[in-house]
Amino acid sequence: MTWEVVIGLEIHAQLTTKSKIFSGSSVAYGAEPNTQANLLDLGMPGQLPVLNQAVVPKAIKLGLAIGAEIGMRSVFDRKNYFYPDSPKGYQTSQFTYPIVDKGGVVEIEMDGEIRKIGVTRAHLEEDAGKSIHDAFPGQTAIDLNRAGTPLLEIVSEPDMRSSKEAVAYAKKMHELVQYLGICDGNMQEGSFRVDSNVSIRKPGAPLGTRTELKNINSFRFIEAAIEIEIERQIEIIESGGSIVQETRLYDADKNETRSMREKEEANDYRYFPCPDLLPIIITEADIEAVRATMPELAGEKQARYETEFGLSEYDAALLTGSRQMAEYFEALLAKTQDAKLSANWVMGALSKSLNQNNVAIEDSPVSAEALASLLARIQDNTLSGKIAKQVFDAMWKGEGSPDEIIEAQGLKQITDSSAIEALVDDVLAANTAQVEAYKGGQEKMFGFFVGQVMKASKGQASPAQVNGVLKAKLNA
Repeated sequence: MTWEVVIGLEIHAQLTTKSKIFSGSSVAYGAEPNTQANLLDLGMPGQLPVLNQAVVPKAIKLGLAIGAEIGMRSVFDRKNYFYPDSPKGYQTSQFTYPIVDKGGVVEIEMDGEIRKIGVTRAHLEEDAGKSIHDAFPGQTAIDLNRAGTPLLEIVSEPDMRSSKEAVAYAKKMHELVQYLGICDGNMQEGSFRVDSNVSIRKPGAPLGTRTELKNINSFRFIEAAIEIEIERQIEIIESGGSIVQETRLYDADKNETRSMREKEEANDYRYFPCPDLLPIIITEADIEAVRATMPELAGEKQARYETEFGLSEYDAALLTGSRQMAEYFEALLAKTQDAKLSANWVMGALSKSLNQNNVAIEDSPVSAEALASLLARIQDNTLSGKIAKQVFDAMWKGEGSPDEIIEAQGLKQITDSSAIEALVDDVLAANTAQVEAYKGGQEKMFGFFVGQVMKASKGQASPAQVNGVLKAKLNA
């Protein structure tokens, strides 16, 4: 039996503010437990919330970027439920009137084709605290530092039909919120979390009963959890059972999902407008003010790299894959004035070292300015490209600036024409049989001679000059 998979995602993006959405407590990551929660965050009686105005333009930015309608009047509601990490007994969220309403679209590319994924809405809300189950044997600890952290929950239409599509959409949204500067996208710190709603049906049939996979903070885990859930649902239905609407957790260690609770409907939460917060009223002038601050987004930047810098579509796509990568490249290019050289080093030696050492580009020990200094030595023929990589490795290890490393290790490129001519003469004299073969028509031997000269010079001879001198002597 053939089954069609139906997937919708709810993405929780932590907004880049210094304080919480309704209190002045800090949202800085990594503080000691319960040191960043004031009386309001703790749910103490008599405490009144005050909206952090910084969250409003951030939400509007998202709405403009995806072409959605902006809720000119949005309302905060109380979503009532009890969890130990939510001491108020409710979450302040938006239900009936969200700040970003219908009409949003995000495009993803799958197998060379563009798929449009609808965005139902995006609404502001506060985060809950955190339950910690492994700090004390047999007990659960509660850390309320996160309680009240501002979130923008972005809800998609159920438009995805595979786990790969879901991951592609999540990655595109991850890229978007970072380019907009509204979320740092740090999944390890929980700044960008994904809930996946998964169901199956026969093609053309009504939607099946969905299950929700809660709080997944890795693209790899999103795909794995969805695949496992699809298999689980198919097995249940084909065995004569039925799917229960529930929330499930993904256990990455065991690579399985397990039931957390039955999935509540809206009426179970007893939503009602928050009596302590006024509606958010947005004017056209507010929207235009935000529009004026919109950054160049990834697609626009990619197109500019292709037309302005003459980069290939592939290179431009890689360089704009993250805002931080694009910013590094542009800072480097401003110094080198050579787009192709800069692109090759960012995508080559730099990216290789970042990946091998699991370092984010913003934490690179080789700054854009330092890399520009290295590339300047290629541009002025002080270094060959091969030796420059040796210098880069030393820079990565913190051994000094390019000039310091070149001097200490004696790596300066040999450009003296008489010295190079002497090296070439020695190589040709030592390889008379190969010289005769070349002159007899075996032109592929030329690469052999280049290699021998470069070996004799310990890689320091100028490759361009070596090629020139060899051609002149071999073809004389």
